[in-house]
Amino acid sequence: MAKTKTVKKSTDIEDSNKVNWIGLYSFIRREVERIFRVVIQTVVSPLISAFLFIFIFGFILGQRIELIAGIPYMKFVFPGILMMNILTSSFMHSSNSLYFARFMHTINEILTAPFSYIEMIIGFVVGAVIRGLIVGVGVLIIGLLFGAVTIAHPLLFFLYVVGIAVIFALLGLVVGLWAKGFEQLNILNTFVIMPLSFLGGMFYSIEFLSDTIRTITLYNPFFYFVDAMRFSTIGYNESNLLVGGVIMVGLIVFLAVLVVYLFKTGWRLRE
Repeated sequence: MAKTKTVKKSTDIEDSNKVNWIGLYSFIRREVERIFRVVIQTVVSPLISAFLFIFIFGFILGQRIELIAGIPYMKFVFPGILMMNILTSSFMHSSNSLYFARFMHTINEILTAPFSYIEMIIGFVVGAVIRGLIVGVGVLIIGLLFGAVTIAHPLLFFLYVVGIAVIFALLGLVVGLWAKGFEQLNILNTFVIMPLSFLGGMFYSIEFLSDTIRTITLYNPFFYFVDAMRFSTIGYNESNLLVGGVIMVGLIVFLAVLVVYLFKTGWRLRE
């Protein structure tokens, strides 16, 4: 009898550790389909915004601005524009997807489905990363039309793009849990993400700044995101790439642990 119970317990543990691949695939497919159901909002709108940024700041102003570190201005600013669109798309996807699942109470169906919390998080994050990559490819195509695209380090470029998308997909889940109304979904984007992106060297070199402001900029994590993208595309950087890499990995680990904890405790999931 004792031996039978032991075997049964072991089998239960093994079953609980199995990944629900079919369910996870269906979850991710649902997230991807959501992207194309409102494609004007999710893809076309950010591409129009990127086109205007590249045309105005890169093409028009770039003809009147001298080279920065021997690099044409359009190529200098393009990595920051690309990064901003990728991180914004990833953030908006995961935050909106989770918030509306809570608002419409469809989250209850997901919670009762045979998903672990980690599988749910992976589903949201992968969907957000895919949206970020789709928008990123679109921005690259626009950049090619203006002759602004070069990829100096393809592997690093891919790792940076995915890493940045994952960071803001996880951050979007935190906001999606925290928000109690539609207006709160945009608070972080409006008052934190956009300002720190613009102040992180998107359109200028930190060599143009005074010593005090340059020191302050070095405490802005978005500066390292921009600089990493710039190095992987045009081979130019103004920061310690190792420090930037540590910041990215650290943020991914911290946010992943935080999101898993929030999901496991059920914080605001059933409100």
